[in-house]
Amino acid sequence: MATGVRLDDEQRLNWLRLIRSDNVGPRTFRTLIARFGTASAALEAVPELARKSGRAVRVASRAEAERELATARRMGVCFVALGEPDYPEALRAIDSAPPVIAVRGDLSVLAKPMVAIVGSRNASANGQTFAERLARGLGEAGFTVVSGLARGIDARAHAASLVTGTVAVLAGGHDKIYPPENEPLLMKIIEGGAAVCEMPMGWTARGRDFPRRNRIVSGLSLGTVIVEAARRSGSLITARFAMEQGREVFAVPGSPLDPRADGPNDLIRQGANLCAGVDDVVTALAPLVDRGPAQKSLFEAGNAEETGEPLWDEFDWPEIAPAPVADRAAYDPGLYDGGKAAGDERARFPARMEEGAHLIADLLGTAPVDVDELVRSAGLPVRVVHAALLDLELAGRIARHPGNRVSLLAP
Repeated sequence: MATGVRLDDEQRLNWLRLIRSDNVGPRTFRTLIARFGTASAALEAVPELARKSGRAVRVASRAEAERELATARRMGVCFVALGEPDYPEALRAIDSAPPVIAVRGDLSVLAKPMVAIVGSRNASANGQTFAERLARGLGEAGFTVVSGLARGIDARAHAASLVTGTVAVLAGGHDKIYPPENEPLLMKIIEGGAAVCEMPMGWTARGRDFPRRNRIVSGLSLGTVIVEAARRSGSLITARFAMEQGREVFAVPGSPLDPRADGPNDLIRQGANLCAGVDDVVTALAPLVDRGPAQKSLFEAGNAEETGEPLWDEFDWPEIAPAPVADRAAYDPGLYDGGKAAGDERARFPARMEEGAHLIADLLGTAPVDVDELVRSAGLPVRVVHAALLDLELAGRIARHPGNRVSLLAP
């Protein structure tokens, strides 16, 4: 059941102003909220912080935010903030969760368990047929199908799950659909599903915005299925995000003579789940449907380190230390977790990531163990454990198993 406290109109306006300010991305936003408690207080503090650090920061004005809210209302778009009841639980669990998402359509589809289906824009006929069957079957099994509204596999997956509910994640604003020819499909999607984005109204998608979109596609989903993908494709970026987020990755095998099968075949060699049909996905995700992904507080998510290419031009303010945990309830009481800090989330960190990998390796054996249990045993933040697991996986030392379990590979 959805939990959380809804922002009032003034709070929502201030959250929107803060995230729309220059050089404020998800990490900076969380740092500021953790330190100052409310978006209003953070907005007041930013100019002085910028002055002291010798930086120029343009804070979004009240008038700009009001105009965006008005434009959104005319289009039927609502803004949902991190921690509100309608914010998707799976997305909240990722390190780079958007502080505010703009949603158009039926919010209820965001409460169902979700699976992403992504793949090549230049998809084969067989690939598109498989994506269609998979999307239809997953919808009938109770999953919302998530994709990126791109040509090819994405569009076919959306079209096949219109009846059961699908979510399109946009790289630009709600009024700047890309590709334009898929706008009629989007209109069908929002009749029983939803479109989600984090970008401002009027924003035209740029190159960097597509990886941003991809991490939301995987972040919404318990698992991500790659149907066809050439090496270095956007779909493989989505798969990487899914692995970093501790989600299941599935790959549909293909002919080694088809370059569009290179990506999925490589993923299978690296330990991704082989997907030959709907049952492979449903069976692997069944243990996760009721439990859901491990959740974090707003403050833990805010301390995430960058992984991969930087997606935002955002400031780091090391001089801003988060407020002591015991004092956090004084800020926006009741907004998160009933206003009660759940203990110091900033558990001990290894001095270097190599030390974290060694610690995790010592806790693992050849028998698969649940990642959540590994987190508890290690006493480390979720993000540190996942980063260590990724290092071990890239080094060829661990194997991933269905149900979010891992094990050491036999030497």
